[in-house]
Amino acid sequence: MFTLLVKEIRSFLSSLIGYIAIGVFITGIGTFMWLVPSESAGSNVLDNGFASIDPLFVLAPWVYLFLIPAITMRSFSEEKKTGTIELLLTRPLTELQIVLAKYFAGVILVIVSLLPTLIYYYSVHQLGYPKGNIDTGGMWGSYLGLLFLGAGFVAVGIFASAISENQVIAFIMSLLLCFITFIGFEFISSSGLFGKHDAFVKGLGMNEHYVSMSRGVVDSRDVIYFLSVIILFNVLSKLVLQSRKW
Repeated sequence: MFTLLVKEIRSFLSSLIGYIAIGVFITGIGTFMWLVPSESAGSNVLDNGFASIDPLFVLAPWVYLFLIPAITMRSFSEEKKTGTIELLLTRPLTELQIVLAKYFAGVILVIVSLLPTLIYYYSVHQLGYPKGNIDTGGMWGSYLGLLFLGAGFVAVGIFASAISENQVIAFIMSLLLCFITFIGFEFISSSGLFGKHDAFVKGLGMNEHYVSMSRGVVDSRDVIYFLSVIILFNVLSKLVLQSRKW
């Protein structure tokens, strides 16, 4: 399993797409955080007037909607296209181990994409008046929320790749599924169709729990929610692989 995990990470980082995807994430976030003027208080660090990197946590989920499908689209669709999926399934690995190896490889790549953003924290930490005047506890809570969100998107992306043999289709399906699970339930709840259950419907979306964790308070309900989403989509991916034997 560990060998497969390492292989997946090397496969992504050995391709130009890997570096382009992470580079776009870093430069895109940095551009909107520091350079793009906006009347919105949460959209530009220099316009905020106080030491905060909240714009990072507002923008990152939307960039992840595109970045993570790009990371996961090759996971199984490429294996199916080249025929190596059959060879992979004959190895002394269970379907769950294969799914988890590809999943954790995706999560590690998400972490790799997040690490360079710590320079934004350091910059604001140094620019604050007095120096260091930044809510470090709240920042780490937001980073944890962003990590859980990214991990959830990876699970969705792995599932989308498992049910498609085409990378482009896997990317589009992953993008749509991530959008629905992230913000789609909020649109549904705002329609008022479910009456007194609107709050429950809204709580089915990732954004509700991500925003909760981004306040710096780690609630066990939010952690359980993200773990449930991750387990659900990884189990679905496992079932898709098993169906090839039926």
